[in-house]
Amino acid sequence: MIQNIMDWMQRLGPRLNDAFLVDDRYKAYLEGLKYTIEIALMAILIGCLIGVVIAIIKVSASGVRGLKWLNVLCDLYITLIRGTPLVLQLLIIYNLIFTARDTNEVVVGAVCFGINSGAYVAEIVRAGIESIDKGQMEAGRSLGFNHIQTMFYIILPQAIKNILPALGNEFIVLIKETSVAGYIAVPDLAKNAQYVGSRTYDVLPPLFIAAAFYLIIVLGLTWLLKRLERRMGQGDRDKKSKKSLRKHFRP
Repeated sequence: MIQNIMDWMQRLGPRLNDAFLVDDRYKAYLEGLKYTIEIALMAILIGCLIGVVIAIIKVSASGVRGLKWLNVLCDLYITLIRGTPLVLQLLIIYNLIFTARDTNEVVVGAVCFGINSGAYVAEIVRAGIESIDKGQMEAGRSLGFNHIQTMFYIILPQAIKNILPALGNEFIVLIKETSVAGYIAVPDLAKNAQYVGSRTYDVLPPLFIAAAFYLIIVLGLTWLLKRLERRMGQGDRDKKSKKSLRKHFRP
């Protein structure tokens, strides 16, 4: 058993070389990586925008009788998006909305992934807003801010600190989900890996290489998020230490 695994590993090296270096095939992975990052970045922006708007509407409209229909629409959107497969949403949006011949598949993918991510971001942001003490809203209104200003300048900055790990996890999931963009002929990283496999007649090595690219992206994003969390946490600890010092040396 062990000998078979060792033999397979020894044969894998030349196969990886053939799938990555021969005929400059690495350029296909880099080209696909460019499309993957473009789609992911645009989808994150769209998802954050939709998620924040939906979360604010849900929190604000839930206590106002005349605006409950907005809450119902938001719940319907979240239920539909979270209750149906992403691949089906991608195909429906591509075939139902973007029907022109000159449709940019990258834009279609970004819009679809952004709409999908927006439903999850909305629930994350809503939970973060509701975790903030209600007195913060009253304090903002007492300073002369209206409801929206208080939400953006006081509530959301505090909520982001609480939901940053969950948001980071959603962004990581979104990057990996972009691998299904090939269903609408986007030459992303996964699609180009399949293309290389069709040229070498060896499917597994290109898939391993694509998986390594995704892993590097995820590890890099995880590292950045952890640094951001530590930095924000350090700011909170510095504030607490300053308060304790003021109390200790107060005359």
